[in-house]
Amino acid sequence: MTGHYAALEGIEGAGKSTVAAGVASVLQSRGHAVVPVREPGGTRTGERIRRILLEPDGEVSPWSEAMLFAAARAQLAESVIRPALAAGSWVIGDRSVYSSLAYQGVGRGLGVETVRTVNAAGLAGVWPELVILLRVDPDVGLERQAVSDRIGGEGMDLQRRVADGFDLLAAAEPDRFLVVDAAAPLEMVVDHVVAVLEESWTTSSPV
Repeated sequence: MTGHYAALEGIEGAGKSTVAAGVASVLQSRGHAVVPVREPGGTRTGERIRRILLEPDGEVSPWSEAMLFAAARAQLAESVIRPALAAGSWVIGDRSVYSSLAYQGVGRGLGVETVRTVNAAGLAGVWPELVILLRVDPDVGLERQAVSDRIGGEGMDLQRRVADGFDLLAAAEPDRFLVVDAAAPLEMVVDHVVAVLEESWTTSSPV
């Protein structure tokens, strides 16, 4: 593969979608080939799974949740991300496998390594090189949500466990994570992430 893959991560209301879109737009304006993706979703199959996972009145058990996320992610990796990387594009993800490690592994108590194993086979090596963790207090994050989905609507306790999960992942893989204060102005956050990506990916050897 000759492209690069980065993912925006964080709890509900951290600004992942907005920052991911902003980063992709700036990179494209500077002449980079960029493929933005979102999880769950990004493919016909993934979007159908997304509706099941996020509809506010849905009934999904923790293990069903983990398996559905893994299925949508495997399809996205095979249909979109792997071909984009092979073509030399930069992939900017709105969430990634690290969301499952934090949400289902820690937040749901299924175990980080167990959830990692569930996802690894389907991803077949398609793993983000860089994870940009947008850190925000759970109280602030939930207040930012205009409309809660099924997971966001579960409240503060889950979001606090997930926030702790992301911090544990960042501490365990410091070379892969960039932690950013999501309370900073949007333009500053986007500019910082873009600067890190350009510095890292235009001066390093392709993956």
